[in-house]
Amino acid sequence: MGENTQQATRDAFRQAVNMAPGQLERWLGSEGSKQVGQKKSRSAESTGHASGRRIVALRRQPVKSYTADDHKFMDKVVGYVKRHSAQRPDGDITDTPWRASLMNWGHDPKKVNR
Repeated sequence: MGENTQQATRDAFRQAVNMAPGQLERWLGSEGSKQVGQKKSRSAESTGHASGRRIVALRRQPVKSYTADDHKFMDKVVGYVKRHSAQRPDGDITDTPWRASLMNWGHDPKKVNR
């Protein structure tokens, strides 16, 4: 992956992940966060919850330390946010599992991007 592609990936990731690391971390500690997502077993952590923890770590580390695997993960996050956002339910989304799932991936659909 060339530098231009990596930059584009980082830009798309920053656009998709609209929650600050501290905000995402607080959300991940909530019961609402733990209630949603695909799990390998009843007691396991969901894929989205684990991704949220990795997103927090990435957002807190310097860009120059990002690896090829980190960029691949960022692409995965962008793809998930895009696909899941397209499935927006009708009505108030405030307390929906749909919103909670997106928030586990660092995207709050109720937050206005600037």
